[in-house]
Amino acid sequence: MRKRLGFSMLIIFALLFTAGSLQAQFLLNSDSAFKANTPNSGRLWGYVFGDWYYKAHADSLNRGGNNQYTGIPQGRNAFQFRRVYLGYDYNISNKFSTELLLAAEDNFPAFNPGSATAATGDETFNNKLSFFIKLANVRWKNIWKGTDLVVGEQATPAFPLLSEKIWNYRSVERTVADIRRTPSYDLGAGLQGVFDPKTKNFGYDILVANGSSAKAASTSFKWFYGDIYHWFFNKKLVIDIYTDYQRLNWQPTWHHDRNMWKGYIAYTTPGLTIGAEAFINNIRKDTKGLRFAGTGPSDTLNTKAEAISFYVHGNIVPNKLRYFARVDFYNPNKKLNNSVDSSYAALSSPNGYNSNSYKNTYNNTGAVATSTATGDITSKETFLTFGLDFTPVKGVHFMPNIWYTHYKSQLPQAPGVLAGTSDGNHDLVYRMTFYFVFGK
Repeated sequence: MRKRLGFSMLIIFALLFTAGSLQAQFLLNSDSAFKANTPNSGRLWGYVFGDWYYKAHADSLNRGGNNQYTGIPQGRNAFQFRRVYLGYDYNISNKFSTELLLAAEDNFPAFNPGSATAATGDETFNNKLSFFIKLANVRWKNIWKGTDLVVGEQATPAFPLLSEKIWNYRSVERTVADIRRTPSYDLGAGLQGVFDPKTKNFGYDILVANGSSAKAASTSFKWFYGDIYHWFFNKKLVIDIYTDYQRLNWQPTWHHDRNMWKGYIAYTTPGLTIGAEAFINNIRKDTKGLRFAGTGPSDTLNTKAEAISFYVHGNIVPNKLRYFARVDFYNPNKKLNNSVDSSYAALSSPNGYNSNSYKNTYNNTGAVATSTATGDITSKETFLTFGLDFTPVKGVHFMPNIWYTHYKSQLPQAPGVLAGTSDGNHDLVYRMTFYFVFGK
């Protein structure tokens, strides 16, 4: 009798333990429990995108230092990952939550013309993709009504919280500000909130951070981000204004800082989205200009970079087939004066930031004076992409698309181009992009 009773109790305890484990497992994996802010609930999620690409044409001057295909030779085709995300979100309580995101991204050209062996992007020395910590933060919800405090490595107000989500095709290309390396994440403290908690139409995001993304800070200068937005017409139309500021170098003879202003407007519905985004990036004393002989010494010049992007995407067959198209116009510096300066060179900050990520020095005879990277810091760029988005099941996408960038130097004679001939050239890539999401 005692043996039977003991055996029965053992079974009951085993069932209770199993039920508790199943409940805990349900909380850990339940997206609805996580979204309901249930304490001790979490979710594992991620997504992956990449392509099969064929580079049909290559710019002869290897311009476009920020783009995905600079330096890749014409005729090259390959499969590639461009982003792999693995994230975990967790509710500590009703008031506190955390997020951790590991990312592996091919952030820079896959081929470095200066070295056949040097790693690029987030690759190890033997050219394998590796994970790094992209987000790691704690969120204090409703620190006051309608506002959350976020501390740690987090998404910046620049574009990830709004315009990138509405563009909706990061798997195809970055937003126009992201292409120019405005940080999408940074380590600091931020406030994310709304002025009208009931409707949540009028909101803001501010952040004070290191300005070095996932890298350790190399200076004491902070990057200040601010964004304010308003939704209209039942959240179909949004208007957004963003600004930021950071000192890059601050010496008695070199006050080097940056300030971006960006405007964004979009009309978005499930069936159709139309958007436009534009920025002006003023970087003080960012470009070195060498004066013509007899006209004075070289000097650091102010840079004024400008860009505007237009896009549209919408349904062909709802939930199955969509289209997208986008065009960007970019001028790296509107303050060049070829009648005064005989050459230009880009200067960089301790954190590695400058107006256009190029470090070549070009002179007005079209020759390279000094070179530490590919590019032409004067070249205007026109970017174009369009394609289709086929979704066989929710969360899986196959997107045939065309990726095109045209370059045009602002020098009287473009570097490496014979006098009297056109320097206009381009990169053209045909791609089959794949994208899949899991966990949310």
